[in-house]
Amino acid sequence: MSRDFSKAFKKKPYYSTSYGQAYLGDSEVLLKCMPPNSCNLVLTSPPFALTRKKAYDNVSAEEYVDWFVPFAREIHRILTPDGSLVLHLGGSWVSGHPVKHLYQFKLLLALCEKLSYHLAQDIYWYNKAKLPTPAEWVTVRRVRLKDAVDSIWWLSKSKEPKADNSKVLKEYSSSMKKLLKDGYNAGLRPSGHDISEKFAKDNIGAIRPNFLDYSNTRSQTRYLRLCKKFDITPHPARFPIELPLFFIKFLTDKDDLVLDPFAGSNATGEAAEKLKRHWLSIETKEEYVKGSKLRLFDAI
Repeated sequence: MSRDFSKAFKKKPYYSTSYGQAYLGDSEVLLKCMPPNSCNLVLTSPPFALTRKKAYDNVSAEEYVDWFVPFAREIHRILTPDGSLVLHLGGSWVSGHPVKHLYQFKLLLALCEKLSYHLAQDIYWYNKAKLPTPAEWVTVRRVRLKDAVDSIWWLSKSKEPKADNSKVLKEYSSSMKKLLKDGYNAGLRPSGHDISEKFAKDNIGAIRPNFLDYSNTRSQTRYLRLCKKFDITPHPARFPIELPLFFIKFLTDKDDLVLDPFAGSNATGEAAEKLKRHWLSIETKEEYVKGSKLRLFDAI
């Protein structure tokens, strides 16, 4: 059974599943209703500070830190002592100029210095299929490179957050497979590194770097197909399901609670459901909540 927050929120969920509940509402209000130390992972992609206004109500780069801090304060309160906040933020360009805002870095400093978060690790998502934008600087004047890497701040409430990288190993490269098969000569290298015999131990897979390579190219997903069928406007800024699957595997255990307070199309809830984690999603726009149901059900 999913964990029931209807009494705490004083409202019914928009829909429920075996493991989760989706709510239509203001996360700044609903977060205050949650008990302290009740959530293991908050995984979210809030509206970015973009130059142009989008349908999902993004704020300006100049306002961004002040806008997000109240959410972050409540998230810190509800996280378990070993819990984490994973915050995905895209970059923003200064209007009319080929230089970038520093808003996501300013936010990182504010969260760590003002709200006592710890930076567990900086992680970067490379979307090789991203369009060559901003067009003025990249394809017209050709003075900048395609902006295809987003920052993901892995923040923790304590200095010892729960994590296990053995849950997210990647397949060994062909050269590593050959090394494991043929054997490895341990010892001192010209670089000064002393390679032990343990280096050649088969650990089932390689430890991932803090650089995630997931293309966001799927145009015929179940979600999009069903949105079209039921004439629902899909959320325009969806991230690939591989991102929440990765972080939920890495940072949680079975039956932990995962929250997305800016749920959008609720990729986080879908990933948590697949991995048998309890989940909670909050989204302010009803069209997006209605459409997100199609990730988990065949109809609205």
